[in-house]
Amino acid sequence: MNDTVRIAYSPCPNDTFVFDAWAHGRVPGAPALDVTFADIDVTNGMAERGEYDVLKVSYAVLPWVLDEYALLPCGGALGRGCGPLVLTREELGGPEALSGKTVAVPSERSTAYLLFRLWAAAEVPGGVGEVVVLPFHEIMPAVRDGKVDAGLVIHEARFTYRNLGLTCLADMGEHWENTTGLPIPLGAIIAKRSLGEDMLRRLADAARTSVRMGWDDPEESRPYVLAHAQEMDPAVVDQHIGLYVNEFTADLGEDGYAAVRGLLTRAAAEGLVPPLGPEALSFP
Repeated sequence: MNDTVRIAYSPCPNDTFVFDAWAHGRVPGAPALDVTFADIDVTNGMAERGEYDVLKVSYAVLPWVLDEYALLPCGGALGRGCGPLVLTREELGGPEALSGKTVAVPSERSTAYLLFRLWAAAEVPGGVGEVVVLPFHEIMPAVRDGKVDAGLVIHEARFTYRNLGLTCLADMGEHWENTTGLPIPLGAIIAKRSLGEDMLRRLADAARTSVRMGWDDPEESRPYVLAHAQEMDPAVVDQHIGLYVNEFTADLGEDGYAAVRGLLTRAAAEGLVPPLGPEALSFP
């Protein structure tokens, strides 16, 4: 078939690994992809504006976009031991030290931010002070240079923050897992409902096949992954893929859906997101 789907996802190693086979036409019978690279705070905005057929977004943005988009049951990022971290320049003691402090976050519509707000509501008396949105790559330098009191970081920063002399005050994923027993929902793949149920199923099948092809021959995806990894050390690239591309990427499954529903239900109860409708997460 000659159909081409417009898709936007991040240049992060987990996304390029997941989509490599599909983007390069190696998934039999899959629609061709017209790929745009954009950081997740940008793709979250694209989803809210209804741009692109398929997008990688934060799970946190779903309550605003699920009227127009369907959540695909595969291709995204959930996991264990991979949550966002709150970093500080010096040892501050416990979470209470953040009371009234300035914290830099990568996006107010990110899953990391939701996890942070749920953690702070439980652990920081009186709450944090000012929340400042900074591009992901500027957060650790801002903490190091004393421009903010703390920073919420994601992705490969969990492997590299010590290089900047920073210390980890708290692990949002650890808190989430300890309180729910569920994996941490981070990034989702969504597709426009207007594409129709048959196409949505084809997209899900293509994403799942692309993931499995990546696992079957990891070296095949390596040039594509490294070309977009923004000078990341190859060893860190491997850690990144190992952490974020897992069984939940191939299929959300019961635990995956429970994690997504749990996050968004808790966030709605705190007034952080609109409540989900009963069928909002269902897939054709």
